[in-house]
Amino acid sequence: MTGYGRGENITAGKRYVAEIKTINNRYRDLIVRIPRTLQALEEDVRALLSERIGRGRVEATLQTIKEGEEPEYEIELNIPLVRSYMRIFHRLREEFGLDEKAKADDLCQIKDVILIKTEELNLEQARTPFLEAFKLAMDSCDLMRTREGKAIEEDFLKRIVFIENCIQDIEERAPLVVQEYAVRLRRRIERMLEGVELDEARLMQEVAILADRSDITEELVRTRSHIGQFKSIMFHDGAVGRKLEFLLQELHRETNTMSAKASDSAISSKTLEIRAELEKLREQVQNVE
Repeated sequence: MTGYGRGENITAGKRYVAEIKTINNRYRDLIVRIPRTLQALEEDVRALLSERIGRGRVEATLQTIKEGEEPEYEIELNIPLVRSYMRIFHRLREEFGLDEKAKADDLCQIKDVILIKTEELNLEQARTPFLEAFKLAMDSCDLMRTREGKAIEEDFLKRIVFIENCIQDIEERAPLVVQEYAVRLRRRIERMLEGVELDEARLMQEVAILADRSDITEELVRTRSHIGQFKSIMFHDGAVGRKLEFLLQELHRETNTMSAKASDSAISSKTLEIRAELEKLREQVQNVE
């Protein structure tokens, strides 16, 4: 699920800032951006993320900002490099008779002559305030993700109710399929025989064959069971996305079987509506942990 969180902790004149962004993804993908001097904290950060997030792409960023006007970096002259350049300039003058001398401004424009030294962070001093800021960011992100989860839950329940209504219509329609088939078959045979006595036993046998072939009782029972499990698992704690995804696959399979066995346009129409809702649920459930 999507979310954003930011946390700050100000300690000893430094502002420790943590940001978390989460977007939908079928799998868990953790990306941690952290200062080089604090790479040892990456495992702690990943462990905290794994405890809270089971699915999705997560980008976590940690940075420190010094409070006040004191600069956050120092600069120094790269003396060995300058000496090497001066030797080259001296050799150029001797071999090619160049009189122009190197100026300080020219040397400063050469790469790496002036080194910018960022302030080194003390790992032990930074660990606690960084992790506290990170936990605040996770709490903030969880609030946004929870709100999205509530919206997804409402959407799930609405679609499940629609599917249940379709199943109810199919259950009411299923017994009529065989009866209507028997009537149609009788009329067709009577038109073909034109007054010849109808073999009732043979007619009942054909109707029985259709009734057995088109019986979808098992599929309806399993479908009801899957829907019940789906609604129950929705309210479980922890990661439920993959379980819900599996149940949707099973519901789709049962619906296809009902459509194939029923041989009835009204039932087929209802199964099409069910499949459309299942597809919407399948797309949405991939955002659920």
